[in-house]
Amino acid sequence: MTTMTERWEQLVRFLRDIRIELKKVNWPPRKEVMGSTIVVIVSVFILSFFLGIVDVSLQKLIAYVLK
Repeated sequence: MTTMTERWEQLVRFLRDIRIELKKVNWPPRKEVMGSTIVVIVSVFILSFFLGIVDVSLQKLIAYVLK
């Protein structure tokens, strides 16, 4: 069974390792992140608009068939 001090040491070692790994990350520039975010948001709006049109069309088609 591990003692409280061993658990604390494990936590400190884990957090130290995280810090070391984060320094190795190649972070993209802010401009690139903003551009990618805008592309994703626009794509989501276009796809949701398309799916909305398909949904309404299928609703009307099913209502017509069932009449």
